[in-house]
Amino acid sequence: MHIHIFQHVSFEGPGCISDWANTHHHRVTFTRWYEHPEQPDMTEVDLLVVMGGPMSVHDEAAHPWLKTEKQCILQAIQAGKKVLGICLGAQLIATTLGANVYPNTQPEIGWFPVVYSTALLPPALAVELPEAQTVFHWHGDTFDLPADAVCFASTPVTRNQAFLIGHNVMGLQYHFEVTPESLSEMLLHGMDELIPAAYVQDADTIKREQRYIEGSNITMYRLLDFLTGNYG
Repeated sequence: MHIHIFQHVSFEGPGCISDWANTHHHRVTFTRWYEHPEQPDMTEVDLLVVMGGPMSVHDEAAHPWLKTEKQCILQAIQAGKKVLGICLGAQLIATTLGANVYPNTQPEIGWFPVVYSTALLPPALAVELPEAQTVFHWHGDTFDLPADAVCFASTPVTRNQAFLIGHNVMGLQYHFEVTPESLSEMLLHGMDELIPAAYVQDADTIKREQRYIEGSNITMYRLLDFLTGNYG
């Protein structure tokens, strides 16, 4: 399988997704928009993974490549490709499909539980999710659901934390892919965002709660297996 990754900043890479891809001997390629903002050839891509980043989906003036990236995402979805968006990536999928993306009532940064709603999910995915799970968040924006999307995770401050469209397109506001190394990079580059608030943890707390990484990665693998048909 050919996996292509859209990366927006150097410090938000694929994390454990790379481990999953290596385990299954998949080919992995990248478009690093912050280095070479050129439209890639998506014809041979099987799974597109759209990573996070500190910019907004609306920041086309500062990052003109966002317009090209949105076109690529739409083309991938229309072509029936598998598409996974994480944080900014989920927001890019949402806006590409006509849903609103806007500032949330308050940011979520740190380890907070999401509650899953699996009744409307395909059984193969529903059985892989617990009732709730503590995951790593780093987002200030939120989105309305795109047409035909099913929301399957939420928190008190963010109603739409995860969505699925059919069996091919998935968006996650939070970071199942995080590893100890990627967490350190995000903290290093985002310390100015850790302004005390109800749903913003300090750096020491975030580092101390890394015990949740293993469970997050396991669920990430299960979601990737579902998207790519490696289940059952």
